[in-house]
Amino acid sequence: MNEPSAQARWEQRTQRPLLALAVGFAVAYAVPIVDTTAGHSLTAVCTGVEWVVWAAFAVDYLMRLAMSRDRRRFVRTHWMDLCAVVLPILQPLRLLRMVSTLILVGRRARMASQIQLTTYVAGAVIGLLMFGSLAVLSVERDSPHGNIRTLGDAVWWSFTTMTTVGYGDHAPTTGLGRMIAVGLMLSGIALLGVVTANIATWFIARFEKDDVEERRQTEAIEALTAEVRALRAEVAALSGAPVVGVSGAGAAALSGAEAAALSGAEQ
Repeated sequence: MNEPSAQARWEQRTQRPLLALAVGFAVAYAVPIVDTTAGHSLTAVCTGVEWVVWAAFAVDYLMRLAMSRDRRRFVRTHWMDLCAVVLPILQPLRLLRMVSTLILVGRRARMASQIQLTTYVAGAVIGLLMFGSLAVLSVERDSPHGNIRTLGDAVWWSFTTMTTVGYGDHAPTTGLGRMIAVGLMLSGIALLGVVTANIATWFIARFEKDDVEERRQTEAIEALTAEVRALRAEVAALSGAPVVGVSGAGAAALSGAEAAALSGAEQ
């Protein structure tokens, strides 16, 4: 049995702590937006928590890079992780911290073999719906011409946008809000494609399983038929009668053997 690499052991040990930090990030990001009466000190604490969580994911990326056996290949195959780590440094916006953390959480969650696809998709939908609502509310609530003023309006808008329904009763009016809308649309289409592909794969696998079972039964029947023919030939040779016409006790015994063989094949 092959010993897991240091990188694999690191990813296994840090999976749950990083997910817990991501939940802390979600709370810190939501509090100043939902609680409009939050003071400067509470907002500063929440901002500090966001930076700490982002820093933890950045350290995780650097540690995996250092433990990788082929660092160039790791950078090429994890370029999205690198972008998520670098973006908040270049432009320290809360929205970029949110996007980068979502990307890093998603990439690390995909590495966990115990997380099934259905659970991952459900978590992605809930996360995108929540963060999309909070993000659009934070940028549209103070817009002079905005019509997304409450959290309920933001959640409704996010849901209709992710499902690509777009009733039009609520719509972003700022450039940043429209960028968020584009991201939710693309994410909704991608998740819908994943769900559709997963369902199609399940049906195909089910049909293939039925076909394999049917072929196995057919092969068993053919094998038993060949054995019965060989047995008839042997009985005919021993009794001195033609192969096609076995009589007497031998025929009765042969008929019983044929019936038992065919009954076993049907079962």
